[in-house]
Amino acid sequence: MLEVTNLDCIRGERKIFGDINLSLKPGTFLQVQGANGSGKTSLLRILCGLLAPARGEVRWQGANIRSLGEDFFTAVTYIGHRSAVKDELTALENHRINNGLAGVELTKEAATEHLGEMGLAGRENLPARLLSEGQRRRLALSRLLSSSTRLWLLDEVLTSLDRAAVTLITSVIEAHLKSGGMAVVATHQELNLAAGSFERLQLTL
Repeated sequence: MLEVTNLDCIRGERKIFGDINLSLKPGTFLQVQGANGSGKTSLLRILCGLLAPARGEVRWQGANIRSLGEDFFTAVTYIGHRSAVKDELTALENHRINNGLAGVELTKEAATEHLGEMGLAGRENLPARLLSEGQRRRLALSRLLSSSTRLWLLDEVLTSLDRAAVTLITSVIEAHLKSGGMAVVATHQELNLAAGSFERLQLTL
């Protein structure tokens, strides 16, 4: 279970958000909404341990994530709003390296299959700089196909995706929830999920 208690985020002299309290159980999906600058990305970065809150704490399985170290990081998949792919590497190389950094070793065959599922068949050996923004986003999200972590933190997951890709990612998240996973997704678009318990958090400026 993920628990957030009395969470404040301050940037410079400005409080971005305050007194955030929530809990996420297995099979639960939380959609985070809000205008640009309301703190969606900051919240996700706090939840995954990349940013320290000004006040409050994030607990995983009852323990503060700051005390868990690697035990927490191996339970989380975080994909930011930027695709974070290396332009000089091919789609296939990016996918295998990104998984390797997350502790997942993929064969060339498995990686090729994932890219095909994400609509990138025939583009596996293209340098990432030649891919469109939508294709780069598909490449970044292909990590979800090999992820076995319990908690997914996804920032603007649907950005630059066409309708087919939105349908695909929705089904991937549904499968994750059905297997007892949890997902926190910051997005301006509604995700109509057929599985899991749905909650919404609205951040305001």
